[in-house]
Amino acid sequence: MQKCCLITLSALCLLCLFSHQVESAENTDTLRILCYNIHYGQGTDGKYDVARLAKVIERMHPDLVALQEVDVGVKRSGRVHEAQRLSELTGMEVRFGPTQHYEGGLFGNAVLTRLPILDVMIQPLPYTESTPKLVTYPRGAIVVTVRGPGDKPLRFISTHFQHNLPEDRVAEAKAINKHFAVDDGVPTILAGDMNAKPDAEPITILLKQWTNAIDDDATPTAPSTKPRSRIDYIFYRPATRFEMVESKVIAEPLASDHRPVFAILKLKQK
Repeated sequence: MQKCCLITLSALCLLCLFSHQVESAENTDTLRILCYNIHYGQGTDGKYDVARLAKVIERMHPDLVALQEVDVGVKRSGRVHEAQRLSELTGMEVRFGPTQHYEGGLFGNAVLTRLPILDVMIQPLPYTESTPKLVTYPRGAIVVTVRGPGDKPLRFISTHFQHNLPEDRVAEAKAINKHFAVDDGVPTILAGDMNAKPDAEPITILLKQWTNAIDDDATPTAPSTKPRSRIDYIFYRPATRFEMVESKVIAEPLASDHRPVFAILKLKQK
């Protein structure tokens, strides 16, 4: 009898703990945000390892994750559906925003989230098409609206700007402002690999409409082994709706050729 009571008590304690964790996650005004260019699953050791990436993500306990360079069914990465696999390994919902066909599969951006999803949209961004002398890639943004704190909509965007044409990055920044810097009452978080340093023109354009959730040192994010450049970011708007609690770059040199960017933002209720 005593043993049975102890088992019942233990189960009850675990249930209470679980219920408390769920309640806290749903009711808090604090959002844990991660931005990560995962280099199509390939680490700096040349190995494709989605499980390793999932462990990096899980360590930060994020509510929302913006991913770039995600392969789905691509030959080079073993035909793995990387977006779905990361969802399975982290226990988060996923939405994938392809930007191009590649080696028999798709390549693009994705969002992982613990928050209920209300809407999803894929927005193409301007880019210069490839020529015999210059290879470029189509660009886009995936926009996921979730039910955020206070049961109110929250917009979250993952994007990736062109890597080798400065004029494309300028056009993409202007397009982001045109499409998403709107005063519709929905607080918005923008995260991605902008392929631009903090003082570059695309970032200056974004800062006309967004606030940069960046650490004071503007810690570099790429290349991950010995970072020299800050090119990965988390932005938010409007500034009056958010308070930045923390911002840092995660010292992870192996899982990808970029280091992930992490921020804790407090959403202020009206």
